[in-house]
Amino acid sequence: MNFDSYNLDAAIYDEMLLADGSPREHSQRLYETLLSLSPERLGSVQEGVARSFLHEGIFFTVYGDEEAQERIIPVDCVPRVLSASEWTLLDSGLAQRLRALNRFIDDVYNGAHAIADGVIPEDLVIGCPNYRPEMLGYSPPEGVWVGICGSDLLRTHDGFFVLEDNLRSPSGVSYMIATRNAVKAGLRRLYRASRVREVEHYGDLLQQTLRELGPGGKPDPTIVLLSPGVYNAAFYEHMFLAHEIGAELVEGRDLLTRDGFVYMRTTAGLRRVDVIYRRVDDLFLDPFAFRPDSMLGVPGLLDACKRGNVTLVNAPGVGVADDKSVYPYVPDMVRYYLGEEPILGNVETYLCRRPADLEYTLDNLDELVVKRVGESGGYGMLVGPHATPQEREEYAEQVRANPADFIAQPVLTFSRAPCLVDGGLEPRHVDLRPFILQGRETRIVPGAFCRVALRRGSLVVNSSQGGGGKDVWVLEE
Repeated sequence: MNFDSYNLDAAIYDEMLLADGSPREHSQRLYETLLSLSPERLGSVQEGVARSFLHEGIFFTVYGDEEAQERIIPVDCVPRVLSASEWTLLDSGLAQRLRALNRFIDDVYNGAHAIADGVIPEDLVIGCPNYRPEMLGYSPPEGVWVGICGSDLLRTHDGFFVLEDNLRSPSGVSYMIATRNAVKAGLRRLYRASRVREVEHYGDLLQQTLRELGPGGKPDPTIVLLSPGVYNAAFYEHMFLAHEIGAELVEGRDLLTRDGFVYMRTTAGLRRVDVIYRRVDDLFLDPFAFRPDSMLGVPGLLDACKRGNVTLVNAPGVGVADDKSVYPYVPDMVRYYLGEEPILGNVETYLCRRPADLEYTLDNLDELVVKRVGESGGYGMLVGPHATPQEREEYAEQVRANPADFIAQPVLTFSRAPCLVDGGLEPRHVDLRPFILQGRETRIVPGAFCRVALRRGSLVVNSSQGGGGKDVWVLEE
């Protein structure tokens, strides 16, 4: 393979190459290996990666206008490499951020001091669709509301920035591990020579974290993973994680509450449950507390949680901190709760609920990315430079009708990495989703799921919008 036709752009940070086309120091070995491989050999590695996902049954579900479709995530076989020093920065910055977010959530439901001190507007918090007044007065074990976080990061020439924090039911860790296994198998010699740090022990760290969050410090808590069921888009991941942590995979109908405790139905009778790693949305968790028509949850579950008899990870109500309108205030949370300067910055964000920001957004739609506050997965957004004048005008009407439902951000020229496309190497935009665990201490495996905008020129990395994945190799010192 060669990089002769690889389109470097000086305005865009390339993860492997410097502006003159030479490799970055930590990518030197990968670069030389790519040069030594024939297109046929690299193509066979790519085929092996795709075959691995097919054989493992690693699918995700895309919900269209008419029906849901199961697809295999397209994974590029060329890994993205991070140096030890780059990872050290991310590790410390992400740990700091999650500590502040946990403090903020606890404050929201126990005193609201940050609101009283003017750190964040009250109506922004109380009016958030994911604010749960039912959680007022609740204190989780170890003060941990969010035990599992997946933060999305972008890199530009100015460094790494956090794009968003996924706190409710962050997904993708199974793809991180499956991608690692598949790419390592295809590039085994390079992998060993590169001294890549391992990620396969994530399940052990997750199990340890969940054990630490058990009620009353119980030394050997019974853990289950609560799933909406086989038709959920992330059901493969639910099965994978339940196996990794040695937990039963259950649905709401498998659990019941009695006298403020939660029990699991087994062939040997009822067994008390102590920790629930839940992948069911807040409003469907308990028909007594939230939506009465929910068939996915467990009647009385919230009462058992608030009594301290079972721990829900992550706790209901944490979505108040990953709302896109609250996101701009996270750096202030770090300063307020921790007395520290943020290690990782935010992307500049305009809140359309503010008249000045609304005016700026409407005047500059052709230069901004505009997102709905409550949407995810790349849906409901406008990428201004890539939209037609008619699309921008139609979107502007929606923004004018309900400004508080939108935020806007500049179109960042975030980094690109080499991908195998049609038998050659081409640059594609990439982001990074590391997974952070918080129990009695913070734990982060040295790796991430790297999402790739596989369509030429696209900035959208979401798998539901044509994106794919990459392995991330964090090197030893």
